[in-house]
This record gives sequence, C-alpha cells and structure tokens, in this order.
Amino acid sequence: MRLRVWTFTAALGLTPSLYSQVKLTLVDSVAEALAGNPHVATAKARIAVAEGLRHQAGLSPNPRLIFQSENTRLYGSPTFSYSRDADTYAILAQSIETGGKRQRRVELATGIVRRSELEQQLQRHQIASRVGTAYWVAAGAARSRDLLQQEATSFERVVLFHRQRVQEGASPEIDLLRIEVERDRLIASARTAAQDAVRSRIALFREMGKTEFPIVEFADDPEPLRPIAALTIDEVLDKRPEIRISIAAIEHARANLRLQQANAKVDPDAQVGYKRTAGFNTLFASIQIPLPVRNKNQGQIEAAAAEIRVAESSLAATTAIVKSDLETAIKDHESRQQLLAETLRPMRDRAEAMFKIADAAYREGASDVLRLLDAERTKIETQLAYIRTLFELQQSAVAVAAAQGNLP
Repeated sequence: MRLRVWTFTAALGLTPSLYSQVKLTLVDSVAEALAGNPHVATAKARIAVAEGLRHQAGLSPNPRLIFQSENTRLYGSPTFSYSRDADTYAILAQSIETGGKRQRRVELATGIVRRSELEQQLQRHQIASRVGTAYWVAAGAARSRDLLQQEATSFERVVLFHRQRVQEGASPEIDLLRIEVERDRLIASARTAAQDAVRSRIALFREMGKTEFPIVEFADDPEPLRPIAALTIDEVLDKRPEIRISIAAIEHARANLRLQQANAKVDPDAQVGYKRTAGFNTLFASIQIPLPVRNKNQGQIEAAAAEIRVAESSLAATTAIVKSDLETAIKDHESRQQLLAETLRPMRDRAEAMFKIADAAYREGASDVLRLLDAERTKIETQLAYIRTLFELQQSAVAVAAAQGNLP
C-alpha cells in the first residue's frame, strides 16, 4: 500500500504543467519579443542618434564677430586720446565652404541613418529567428514531458495488474520487481523531461526579453507542415538584411570618399569690418585662402578608397554565407521531412501495434514480462524519436524562413 501511495504521489508531482492557464502561439511569442525586447529599443535609439548627426551635418559654419583695439597707452607725452589715437576694429568673418562639403556631409550622415535602420531590421530578424527556434524547442520538450508522464501513469496499471497476479500466485515476485524497476525508470525519465521542459521554457522567455517565466501551454500544432516558399536566390539576397547592410556599407564608403575629396578643396575665409584710426571711420575687407601645398587630404582619400574595397569584399563574403545558409537550411528541412514521413511515422505506428500485441499476450499468459517490457521501451523510444524529429522539423522551417529573409 505504501508503495502504491508513493508511486501515485510521484506521478502526480510530475504533472504541474498539465493545467496551464495561458496559451502561447509562435506568432504571439515573436510579437511580444519584438515589442518589448531591450535590444530592439537599443537599435531604435541608435537611429535617433544617427538622425541627430545628420541634422548636425547639414548646418553651415557660424560667422565670427571680432572686436579689436590697438595702439592704446596709459601714459606718456603727448597726451593720449583714445577716440583719436587708438585703432579700433569690428570684424565680421565667415568661412566659405567649397566643393559641396555640406552636401557631402549630409550624404554620409544619411547613409549612417540608413545603415542604422537596416541594423534594426537585422536585430528584429535575429530575435524572431531565435524566438521561433526557442518556441519549438520548448514546445517539443513539453510534448516529450507529457508523453513520459502519461506513460508513467499508464504503466502504473501494469504494476497493479501484476501485483494482483503475484498475490494470486499466478506470477513470480521477480517479475513484479522487474516491472517496478521499469516503472521507476519511467518516473525518473519523466522528471528529467520535466526539468528539460522548464529550462526550455525559461530559455524561450529569455529570448523574448522577459524577466518572468510563467507556465504556458504551447498552442501551435506541429503536425501541419507548412510548405516552404519558393524564392529565387536574387529574391533571397534582396530580402536578407545582412546583404542590404553590406550594400549600404558600400554606399557609405563611397559617400565618405566623395566627402574626403571635397575636403581637399580649400575654404576661403572672408572678412569685412569697421576700422577707426586717427579719428577717421573706415571700412575694410579681406580674404584668406589656405595654400594646399603639403596637406591635400590625400591620406583620408586613400583610406576612403580602400574602405570601398573592404566593403565590396565584405559584400561578396556575406553573399557566399547567405547562399550557403539557404542551401543548408533547405537540405536539412527536406531531410528531416523525409525521415519523419518515410521512417519515423511508420516505425511509431508499428511499435504501438507491437506493444498492444505484447500487452495482450502477456495478460493472457502467452508471453513473459521481458517481452512486454521490451515492447514498452521500444514504443516509448520511437514515440520520443518521432516527437523530437517533428519539432526539429519545425525548427528547421524557422531556419529556412530566416535564411530566406521571411521573418519579421
């Protein structure tokens, strides 16, 4: 009696998540992650920083107002008169930008804004990919946990049946011990699966940017296998944010080269002013022109030209990675789909049928307990393999969508 109570309590303790209060779908998981994830907020703030820098880049140089007094003395002969003997200047100076520098600065800053926006899209794309994968990992762990809990509960009926047979003298006690060991093994496996389910659920909420980890029911059914969108490689390259960022980096490097070439142009400094000297009020004007004898900004121009080559090489490398990721994701998805349909599903059905036959034969006394236990293990292992591959197939579908650039 004490063993039966312990068994029932242990089995009941394994099922805290069977009464989930909140249903969670994949779409809701991704939406909540994108709405409240701090990484998305950080990327959005970087866009605001870039917008401020673009506004600053479009501003013209400020004029300068200069007051100057010369030939002032406090003593001596003849007597000093400030209004008659001092030279007083009031000068208004303005630097004149040439070579379209302001326009080039704005172009460069606009490229930074564009790149920040694309990096935000990449951040959202990566978060959606991680959350989608974590959702199916957590859902698969929950399904495996539920299966093992159900098997542990169901197997208790086998224990009770065999205990009665032992009490009636129809079976040896060693068979009961073997069945109880198998029951304990199932309970241990179910507890391990429950721990894995908890860890996977916490990992999902962590990817969603949450600080609380409530018990949820994963509402999406993994069985309906949605077809993979057929996209050409050009369509994929146009969708992938990594490619668009690499293209934006090339445009940014070219804009920087144009700015550095414009910076090589000299900026004259014009001055107009008022001068009072020897009691006379006069006007004057001047212009100062730097002489580009040594510094023609050639170092910055060379660096900007090299940056273009770096960006172009980075685009080529990113394109190769994207093509490889796409091919790998599609092949992996097709392989898992074929394994599930052609091998694991029929194997699961045969294992289930084999267990029913072995169970019926054992109850009729036509088979021993070892055959029953072997059939029961085979059934559970094939079911777990089917569940694992089914949810891995959904994870591979997320990987294909990520490789195609079809995530939010």
